[in-house]
Amino acid sequence: MKREIVTTSRAPQAIGPYSQAVRFSGALVYTAGQIPIEPATGQVVGTTVGEQTEQALRNLTAVLKAAGASPATVVKVTVFLKNMADFAEMNEVYGRYFPQAPPARSAVEVARLPKDVLVEIECLALVES
Repeated sequence: MKREIVTTSRAPQAIGPYSQAVRFSGALVYTAGQIPIEPATGQVVGTTVGEQTEQALRNLTAVLKAAGASPATVVKVTVFLKNMADFAEMNEVYGRYFPQAPPARSAVEVARLPKDVLVEIECLALVES
């Protein structure tokens, strides 16, 4: 069994003692939660949950690509929302990233997220062969 750290400059760098993702035995990828930060500037993108979901999913896609995976190989997603009333708006953007055979998903309302963003998204994916 092999554990590999995955990093990419196309997503925000870790702002603490964690990795953007970890690839396990070349088959599974566990991502860290992605928030709506523009990688080049380090600034939060968007003021609505829709805008923030779009950026968080762009970041997640970049991390998956660096790990040899893609949205099509995601098997489980966890979405953390600051306000569950934003679920429908988040879901509309989310659906564009997972249009066919979407992965399993949990959505959880939380009291606070890093940098006071509205959404954070993490996943588990298979590495593409």
